[in-house]
Amino acid sequence: MNELTIAGIRRGSRYSPNHVGNDAAIFQLTAKALRKRGCIVNEYSETDLRCNEIKENFIFNMVRDWESVYKLQKYENEGKAVINSAYGIESCTREKMTRLLLQNDIPHPQSLIVRTADDPAPAFQGVAFHNCWIKRGDFHAIHREDVTYVRNREEAQSILEEFAARGIDVAVINEHLTGDLVKFYGVTGGSFFYWFYPADHNHSKFGLEQINGNAKGIPFDEARLHCLCNKAANVLNIHVYGGDCIVSDDDGITRIIDFNDWPSFAPCREEAAPHIAERIYSLISESCKKEQRILV
Repeated sequence: MNELTIAGIRRGSRYSPNHVGNDAAIFQLTAKALRKRGCIVNEYSETDLRCNEIKENFIFNMVRDWESVYKLQKYENEGKAVINSAYGIESCTREKMTRLLLQNDIPHPQSLIVRTADDPAPAFQGVAFHNCWIKRGDFHAIHREDVTYVRNREEAQSILEEFAARGIDVAVINEHLTGDLVKFYGVTGGSFFYWFYPADHNHSKFGLEQINGNAKGIPFDEARLHCLCNKAANVLNIHVYGGDCIVSDDDGITRIIDFNDWPSFAPCREEAAPHIAERIYSLISESCKKEQRILV
């Protein structure tokens, strides 16, 4: 597979809130690692993808714009290898992610999915929580207001009305979990897995980590968390991932509260980039072998 030519598509800056530099850095390090393997990497922006045709048959990407996602899905349908899959990127949007994790028994907060224009009172009947998180269901968080902590159902009603006024039709309501907030990064198919307490690294996108406060160091099984995250990645159909979980101070159970396609890997990008490149290369190799079998 010498002189393998791969297209790399950067994330648009609008979809890197407070992390434009970090997202650009992990992309460049991954491209550099692929070039070290002898690959030719042609770099494109999301604007390039939307306005032009990508000729390469192998694509790695960090896209988030819906038009970009749909175009990559079309390429996948035509047989191009796309990593992360654009279908996986879509699965990581909040409503779909919540449904898929719960349907596949991935430990997750008790959750409701509601239409923002409806009265949420009937949905709240029969649930035991009051403190909760209201999150836009149609997409990833772009603005601070897309994820809001509320302390009672009256506040929840107010936030849902604000979402409706902003044109957000569906919201996910997650039970607030107490315990240690843990952030993680991983790559399927190998050993790379990195976790940390955000407060220890002053790592935050919108400052919401302060709600849970400083970690207490509640014990948890790192290997088990790694397996759980790889299972979630498989369910969501992505290979380069990151997210957040809560280690409960009540029962010690680790529950995933967020899962993202290709985050910034900011605290560990130098270590992570070669693993990401290796996974891209191996998936492309598998795609080539599969294509050869079909031709035979």
